[in-house]
Amino acid sequence: MSGTERPRRPAADLLVLAQGLAAAGLLWPGRARWRLPRPVTVACMAAGVAGTALAEEGVRFLGRDLTPFVDPKDGAHLQTAGPYEISRNPVYAGLLVAGAAFAVLRRRPEPLVAFAALAAVLHVKSGVEEQRLRDRFGEEYEVYAARTPRLVGLPRPVAARPAIASIGREDHDR
Repeated sequence: MSGTERPRRPAADLLVLAQGLAAAGLLWPGRARWRLPRPVTVACMAAGVAGTALAEEGVRFLGRDLTPFVDPKDGAHLQTAGPYEISRNPVYAGLLVAGAAFAVLRRRPEPLVAFAALAAVLHVKSGVEEQRLRDRFGEEYEVYAARTPRLVGLPRPVAARPAIASIGREDHDR
């Protein structure tokens, strides 16, 4: 191991396995058990396409920095452009939207349970991953995280911080 590499963290890497198992559960075999109204089917299909597109765009923007693990690759840059302007985790957000749509379209309980497991795993995994990004990128990540939602939403304005915390105290003490 060179001086720039960090040691692997096998416990955190188990989140990758859990994510894969939960995603595979969406494919649970069996016949549909209920009917869906046509508008629900159409909405799920549209959501599935949109979620897949968001996840793919997140993957495209990461390029060679993409990794399934929670630790960013050595030499990786903090991505804040494209889909990363509306989400700190566009790949996960897209997977969740597409996974929910697919689970509903399967029309059986097992894929819905698998989706709930996938959502739980991605929630934990994104929290661990974001801590690793804080460790790696420090203040740059803090500013990014303050303005960008974890999953999807409108960017938030970031309040300017005073350069010196004691400004104004001197006037108050007089």
